[in-house]
Amino acid sequence: MNHTVQQLLLAAVVVLPLLGSAAALLPAPPGLRGRGPDQAVLRHGVTVTAVVLAAAIALAAGFDHDHPARMQAQTDIGWIPALDIRVHLGVDGVSLPLLVLTALLTFLCALYTYFNRPSGPSPKAFVALLLLLESGTLASFAVLDLMLFFLAFEMVLIPMYFLINRWGGAERERAAWRFILYTLLGSVVMLLGLLLVGLEGGTFDMVALATDKGSGLSHTTQLIAALAIIVGLAVKAPMWPLHSWLPDAHTAAPTVGSVLLAGVLLKMGTYGLVRIVLPMTPEAAHTYAPYLAAFAVVGIIYGSLACLALARSGAKGDLKRLIAYSSVGHMGFVLLGIATLTPTGVNGALFANIAHGLITGLLFFLVGALKDRSGTTDLDQLAGTSGAALYGRAPRLGGLLAFGAVASLGLPGLAGFWGEMLAMFGAFDPADGLSRPAFLTYMALAGFGTLLTAAYMLVVVRRVCMGDQPIEPGTGTGAGRPALADVHGHEFAAWSPLVALTVLAGLWPAALLGLTDPAVQQLLAGGNR
Repeated sequence: MNHTVQQLLLAAVVVLPLLGSAAALLPAPPGLRGRGPDQAVLRHGVTVTAVVLAAAIALAAGFDHDHPARMQAQTDIGWIPALDIRVHLGVDGVSLPLLVLTALLTFLCALYTYFNRPSGPSPKAFVALLLLLESGTLASFAVLDLMLFFLAFEMVLIPMYFLINRWGGAERERAAWRFILYTLLGSVVMLLGLLLVGLEGGTFDMVALATDKGSGLSHTTQLIAALAIIVGLAVKAPMWPLHSWLPDAHTAAPTVGSVLLAGVLLKMGTYGLVRIVLPMTPEAAHTYAPYLAAFAVVGIIYGSLACLALARSGAKGDLKRLIAYSSVGHMGFVLLGIATLTPTGVNGALFANIAHGLITGLLFFLVGALKDRSGTTDLDQLAGTSGAALYGRAPRLGGLLAFGAVASLGLPGLAGFWGEMLAMFGAFDPADGLSRPAFLTYMALAGFGTLLTAAYMLVVVRRVCMGDQPIEPGTGTGAGRPALADVHGHEFAAWSPLVALTVLAGLWPAALLGLTDPAVQQLLAGGNR
């Protein structure tokens, strides 16, 4: 594809949601109002996100797959000459899958919202915030300047805060405040580290800094800067023990807020570790890797045990909260893969990022639909004494929930398997200079975490999908159980791409690894030209 066309496509992917967000606040033209202004603005959200997704797919189709390690579709324009801050955009094999994932999930959320109007204030503000969130997230994966990365990283916080606070469920104000305070404090710490790297390295250009491989930074500077950046990114990842904002945010957020929070926003933290910390501060990354791996493994075990506690009968566990804690465990595998400092481990981390976005996004869609039908996500209320019998009451919904659960526990042949396996393979043989006995211990504990994951996911399937459904004579409905609507057409349209991609990535992992591996090899070796 022509380089200019690539540049225009990448610029459109980043800028169109921002323009669409502003346009959503304007009155709809009379001829486009449909049944009313609310429907018009929801349709506007679907249209803009569909165009952005089409542009992202076109960018991926025109990407030079023979050279995924090379930055492509680059735009480099001076912005603040005094500080050498530039509008520098580009994509490679590391960022391209995340761009497409973000565009896809946001479009599916807009489509779902068109048919399931959010309960709360005017949809106009909801759509504007959704598009602003998409623009900031896409920019985070496309910019190649440290200061622009920070601005894009911060740009997503305010929309997500309002989505939780204005359209969320019970205790939404507390959850929104915890989200914004944790992430803002982490961002302030991260900014100090980014400034130190840029000022001491002589540039804020991420490609140049990665190519220099920290040669312009002293060992002490690398240690201080990397620690600040890691702390800021770890809050967003989220890494134990900086995760405590996540369960509250997920539990209170509206369905599409939970989908985007788990499917996209968490990836910004781990992406920053791969793009910034590993290539720009390699000595510090080597120093901190064992500690990062230790925290990652604690997160895997802790998240699984928390889910087991929530899943047991009588615990009054919330299904959304359980999936939020499962994210702590799954992102622990991503952090473990990064901490190995090996191509195998980092590729596993990037694969697990995409798999988690697909699978957990699907699970939050399903749990949101279950709440819309039953009015609750409390496991004890759903299951009663014998189980919720979802297989019998809404078989397609029950089947999809079971599929999401077995994909989340890492069943071979589905996307969740490869990332976790590669992360543990990386821990089996970590980078030179790292303690192999320590990483073998981490690998064993992570393997035990997969068993715990299988345990709580199967408990959830048993309690929600199975159970007795006695039939009342002549009614055809379960005695004492209200009928549940099965999957609607618009829900099938919003969820089927996630199911298909989960299967495709599980059966053909080379499609993703072929993109990421050359780029990871070059990042670890010294930059990305």
